[in-house]
Amino acid sequence: MKYTVSIEIALPRETAVQLLADPAHLPKWLRGLVLHEPLSGVHGEVGTTSRVVMQMGKQKFECTETITRREPADLHAIPKGSVVHFDREIVGEGMWSAVRDRLTEAGPQMTLWESESEYRFSGVLMRLVGLLMPGAFRKQSQQHMQDFKAFAEQGKDVREAKD
Repeated sequence: MKYTVSIEIALPRETAVQLLADPAHLPKWLRGLVLHEPLSGVHGEVGTTSRVVMQMGKQKFECTETITRREPADLHAIPKGSVVHFDREIVGEGMWSAVRDRLTEAGPQMTLWESESEYRFSGVLMRLVGLLMPGAFRKQSQQHMQDFKAFAEQGKDVREAKD
């Protein structure tokens, strides 16, 4: 299963990218995040593997995330017109996923964030979920982007939201 979602953020690209890359901000916009801890390497750097635990309702899902691409490596003074790439692989029980994020300038104070996701399922349960609820994955990705936008533009923290 593959899909792409995108959103515009009313911030300069460099500001948006730095907020997105800062691990201290993850719990503020990544709804359901319980834990994100590097097992090897430094957060956000290529080759780093992290243990990630997400909570969705009463279900907890644990996976391992590996950073496969981050360009440019230095997120300060990003050359005008260049594309910022954040790619990662995520492996959990019965599931493999690759996420390829691209951030580009959409204007002087505007960033376009495009995220391409690919999922492969190996377990019976995950294959059923992928088959019966493919829209749920896209919807969750779009929700994470909307939550990041609200955090980046307005300082909204998902932990304070009344769901």
